[in-house]
Amino acid sequence: MKSDVSGRIHSIRDDITRLKVDAIVNAANTSLLGGGGVDGAIHRAAGPQLLAECRTLGGCPTGEARITRGYHLQALHVIHTVGPVYRAKPEDPVLLSQCYRNSLRLAVENNISSIAFPAISCGVYGYPIRPACTIAVDAVVNFLQEHDSIKKVVFVLFSPDHHHIYQDYLNTV
Repeated sequence: MKSDVSGRIHSIRDDITRLKVDAIVNAANTSLLGGGGVDGAIHRAAGPQLLAECRTLGGCPTGEARITRGYHLQALHVIHTVGPVYRAKPEDPVLLSQCYRNSLRLAVENNISSIAFPAISCGVYGYPIRPACTIAVDAVVNFLQEHDSIKKVVFVLFSPDHHHIYQDYLNTV
């Protein structure tokens, strides 16, 4: 890994709703009103106040991000981002990369120094894990090279296979 960011990026196999970081990222849908997978888990763990706040945001377009409080989570904030539904189109990697960059931009704007990401778009949105991992890690590394206020980025993978893919790629960057 590039020496200037190597100590700031990690991957773990865990439940993102249990992490004590400044912000966790929610792989949300455009309504921001909850759904399945990590989105549903975050909404359940945070409590009904999260849904109430999300209703005030008016949704979120694909590739963009919005921030809310964390409520009953260990994390102080939730950054909601909407990944692309994978269709093997040229815009898919661009939109996925924007999810990570826009989430990190919101983190910097809100003085967040530690952030945890799930594998955005790799669940029901069908993005293949290997290219999604490369896009995610590269986007984060590039962002961190330009911003030193973020001290810790954790990729949180639920599946052992996904965790190994992230670990292997992080070891080569």
